[in-house]
Amino acid sequence: MKAVVAAAAMAGATAAGAENRIDRQRADAPELSAYGEHAIGVRTLELVNPDQVDILSIDPAAAPPDELPRYDRPLPVEVWYPAGAGATGAQSMRVFLRDGKTEAEIVGQAVRDAEPDRSGAPYPLVLVSHGYPGNRFLLSHLAENLASKGYVVASIDHTDSTYRTQAAFGSTLVNRSLDQVFVLNEMARLSSDGASFLNGLVDAGNAGLIGYSMGAYGAVITAGGGVTQASIEYPWGAPHGTLAIHKAGSDSHEALPDPRIRTAIAFAPWGMNTGFWDAGGLAGIRIPMLFVAGSVDDVSGYENGTRAIWQGATGVDRALLTYDNANHNAGAPMPAPAEADKVDADLGWNLTGHYSDAVWDSVKMNNIAQHFATAWLGKYLKGDDGMEAYLDLVPQSNDGVSALNDDGTPKPEHSHWHGFEDRSAKGLRFERLKAGE
Repeated sequence: MKAVVAAAAMAGATAAGAENRIDRQRADAPELSAYGEHAIGVRTLELVNPDQVDILSIDPAAAPPDELPRYDRPLPVEVWYPAGAGATGAQSMRVFLRDGKTEAEIVGQAVRDAEPDRSGAPYPLVLVSHGYPGNRFLLSHLAENLASKGYVVASIDHTDSTYRTQAAFGSTLVNRSLDQVFVLNEMARLSSDGASFLNGLVDAGNAGLIGYSMGAYGAVITAGGGVTQASIEYPWGAPHGTLAIHKAGSDSHEALPDPRIRTAIAFAPWGMNTGFWDAGGLAGIRIPMLFVAGSVDDVSGYENGTRAIWQGATGVDRALLTYDNANHNAGAPMPAPAEADKVDADLGWNLTGHYSDAVWDSVKMNNIAQHFATAWLGKYLKGDDGMEAYLDLVPQSNDGVSALNDDGTPKPEHSHWHGFEDRSAKGLRFERLKAGE
């Protein structure tokens, strides 16, 4: 199956030249990155979260208002889902790039508005939350890959954080977790709405959360990691203490984590390197988490960033996947569309830098992320004990020894990473800590 999908995707990319495929599978892709048995559909939801605090209408230089301004907050959501076999139709999507001006067409395997496959329903739900700025398509390679394996994946456009709506950072700080929980509630509501294509399709009571950068910041908070008083008071942060709703130990934050979210995957979570959490806040994380990072991340930090969060989440089992010598873009962003290869006059740099890494190939990173996300979510959302073999690894991939008998069975000294072809597991670390460690 993996070889067929990889060959088809690569052949399509070669024939089309500049075609921006998000479904590419390298020949050395790890086993679980292969697309699953389901055809894939994709649809757009236009959700609105009513009566939210309007952070952008608060003047941080003025006296605090007697009443905080409020508005109805739009949240477009892209939903990938298992589709009926033989679905045909458009498989491309028009997306804006990092400059908020350039449009590109990306191509995957999902068919627009395909009829859902209800034979295996309801499917676990996965929420996806992009960075600042980003959009709901930034992790589309992972979203449709997971949908092919029997998940409904809802990727959020966070207002004030997209390429075209980027605004004051305080809105992102306050709203990121609120958006995530709101979309969870909406997916649950629509799963019981006879007029929705999601009716009976999704099990919102068995959900996972994937975030990248500021989306991962939100995932840490949603998982139970309350923020510090110092971060609430930052003059460049959320105005007039509005971030206090996420303060560790507050009634508002204690009520935020939702038991329907069973696990989370956090790519390069921002915030630890700027003091948003301390030991007490991180100890509040309530669900198993997989953290993913580049070892030279200069945006979120590594030793004082993602790794420190992983170490501090002492209340839960958790793992840390590290791409050695990768920067902030490790694993999460889709490959840079061809149209991104230009210097934007306003930004002053080539747009491909928003998607790519200086050392690692983007498709290689994506395939590794797809592999580990499949194993992690399979373990915690599908209860698949077989996934543990893909997570029980020697910490340093370079230390793995390939030692197989003639029939392909492993010898006692075999320790090469399970699911990776011989000599393909290089430059990676996978470390685990249990609750209490």
